[in-house]
Amino acid sequence: MRYPIAIEPGDAKHAYGVIVPDLPGCFSAGDTLDEAIDNAREAIELWLETVIDDGGAVPTPGQIDQHQANPEFKDHIWAVVAIDLASLSDKAERVNITLPARVLRRIDAAARSAGESRSGYIARRALSA
Repeated sequence: MRYPIAIEPGDAKHAYGVIVPDLPGCFSAGDTLDEAIDNAREAIELWLETVIDDGGAVPTPGQIDQHQANPEFKDHIWAVVAIDLASLSDKAERVNITLPARVLRRIDAAARSAGESRSGYIARRALSA
């Protein structure tokens, strides 16, 4: 899943603040823009783990342009954080599938490129469809 994040610009004295509009109460910060985005990923994962552990529903990410229309986020920088839900679930189920070798090579190449495992890549693509 790809969650939009609103980043309040920082400066020499203030960190970059991050809000995840689709996850109420999920926020983070970082001294640099890159650190703010990395910390947002961790905050999102922890927020989602809590919801999953409590048996709640995982919120569907909204569209950046819809969030940008909210005056609360005026002058914020926008980014998207990709989250692999398969990596957050404690429940794993082994499946056996048969694919043509060329398809499997393409899946493996795409997974490597995305920095994910084959299973994580397939799960993310299926959940985003």
